[in-house]
Amino acid sequence: MSNVFVLDTKKRPLNPVHPGRARILLSQGKAAVFKRYPFTIILNIAVEQPLVEPLRLKIDPGSKTTGLALVNDASGEVVFAAELTHRGSAIKEALEARRAIRHSRRNRHTRYRKPRFANRRRRPGWLPPSLESRIANIVTWTRRLMRLCQMTAISQELVKFDMQAIDNPEIAGVQYQQGTLQGYELREYLLEKWQRRCAYCGQQNVPLQIEHIRPRAHGGTDRTSNLTLACEKCNVKKGTQDIRLFLKDKTDVLKKILAQARSPLKDATAVNATRWALYERLKELGLPIEVGSGGLTKFNRVSRKLEKTHWLDAACVGDSTPEYLTMNGIVPLLITATGHGKRQMCGTDKYGFPIRHRQRHKRYFGFQTGDIVRAIVPTGKKAGIHTGRTLVRARGSFDLQTKYGRITSVNQKYCRSIHRGDGYSY
Repeated sequence: MSNVFVLDTKKRPLNPVHPGRARILLSQGKAAVFKRYPFTIILNIAVEQPLVEPLRLKIDPGSKTTGLALVNDASGEVVFAAELTHRGSAIKEALEARRAIRHSRRNRHTRYRKPRFANRRRRPGWLPPSLESRIANIVTWTRRLMRLCQMTAISQELVKFDMQAIDNPEIAGVQYQQGTLQGYELREYLLEKWQRRCAYCGQQNVPLQIEHIRPRAHGGTDRTSNLTLACEKCNVKKGTQDIRLFLKDKTDVLKKILAQARSPLKDATAVNATRWALYERLKELGLPIEVGSGGLTKFNRVSRKLEKTHWLDAACVGDSTPEYLTMNGIVPLLITATGHGKRQMCGTDKYGFPIRHRQRHKRYFGFQTGDIVRAIVPTGKKAGIHTGRTLVRARGSFDLQTKYGRITSVNQKYCRSIHRGDGYSY
């Protein structure tokens, strides 16, 4: 796991420590658990004039997953790493379902909420909720980490894909074809678009080459819609053949490649639409911000011979990346945004008719749905120690979702909260 955050008796951040050191402090009674995710301890004894080393938060924003890494610039040590999975697609689906229900009720002339198209106003810089949630998640975790460590600077990958250069490399002359980072933006996009595998045989974890779907010898261009990835064997075997001739015996693969080649730059668009808004939100935190391109990030990672992961990409963001990165034993914290529940008071079936109504209270007996609790059941069929997320009920009989399955009807008097529901799962 990553290092453990440490707070002094006044909840001021100290240097993170190795998990083994944290266990010693807890077993000796010199510290107590302050927070489970990320794991944080608070000291029971005062520290006079502590020497706290500054840390830099590095952020690799993504359409679906964002990488986070806390790096000590002086020593090159990666202190903490996390991968934050966003819920933009879930938000989009929920909004579409709500719109469909309202539309169907209007068509049937049943009780409905009147459309408000005429009086809607969008503030400057408005973003769709699915994109706004990505920014909110990153800013939330930046604020949390600021309270747990001595963060003095931020590095953000500001531009991951230059879409004009990707779609047409000749749009700005030879500038995109020169320099140390030549081709990195295009290669990074193609790797994500084709899932880092050969488009023809599906092999993974092999060297991949950029391949023209329609060969240049037959009028093919360098536009991204005409490019794919292929292993050396398939690339040589195809040569200058037309793809329909090369894959005449694999019609399903041919159909998939032609459809994938025409797919839009959806993920790249989401990242580009939020990059400046995220930069402005982070700037409001009052810390100096360094920015870098996606091509520079990949160049730093490849030159240091690191694997392709979101948190390692984050550790390599910007020119401030140390020459040698130390990450012994670092296991990233996997964070998934789940939200804080719905505001919908009346649930409906697929036809829009009411089938259930929500209670107006979220918290019962000191618990709410989403809290991580430990239940010690002394007797009965459910006797034992169970740890998981709780589903609360007004009658005091809760359900627990554990890694071994669902435990039903656990009395609230056996439950003890170990982490309050905060809109994320870990």
